Amino acid sequence: MTQDRIAQQLKTNELPAGNLLTEKLLIYMELLEDWNQRMDLTSVMEEDEMLDRHFIDSLSVLKTGLLAEGCGSLVDVGTGAGFPGMVLALALPDTQVTLIDAQQKRLSFLAAVCEKTGTKNVQLIHGRAEDCGKKKDLRERFDIAAARALAPLDVLCEYMLPFVCVGGKMICWKGPALKEELESGRKAAHLLGGRIEMPERCSIAGRDWEHYLLPVAKIQRTPAAYPRRAGMPKEKPLGR
Repeated sequence: MTQDRIAQQLKTNELPAGNLLTEKLLIYMELLEDWNQRMDLTSVMEEDEMLDRHFIDSLSVLKTGLLAEGCGSLVDVGTGAGFPGMVLALALPDTQVTLIDAQQKRLSFLAAVCEKTGTKNVQLIHGRAEDCGKKKDLRERFDIAAARALAPLDVLCEYMLPFVCVGGKMICWKGPALKEELESGRKAAHLLGGRIEMPERCSIAGRDWEHYLLPVAKIQRTPAAYPRRAGMPKEKPLGR
């Protein structure tokens, strides 16, 4: 992979393609390939697919209007190898980004990405979403909560909405299963103080992937009973 190739694909997808961003994305990709030899960070090994599936897809929200460049704070719940949160932190240096994951080894990888790219606007937190969503310094503190390929929509609502301030929103990166998840997702969102809005089709040039971005507005505070204890949102989803 080269910096020019990254810049070309960003421009093709009508995304920011400045030299500083493309340089940092290249460093990120190289680190991902290197660390992936020692731990399971991604199953996508081919470079062009890795660029599109992880990096372009993460940045696709920037052309929708769902995430303004001046967004003050964003939390990526269950960030994994940093998609979408770490990629967005590189593209939005004025946004404070918090990355939460239950596996310390993933956060160690992301700490290396921050160090090598000189990224200063990222906070790394080790913990489960259900536990972190109860903490006073994290609960209802963020303008945006983001998650990609993490869980069904009704489960995601309980993971994510407790982090979002009233007036903010959660944004889910979803595939074709979204259509089947909307009804139960609406029920869960309502219980948690949210309202599901219209999904936006997220196309990537040259790919026929069925990807969507789903915003859920936070219209009132999440009841204190949520999130439930670790494991419960997945075992007994609110919307079913």
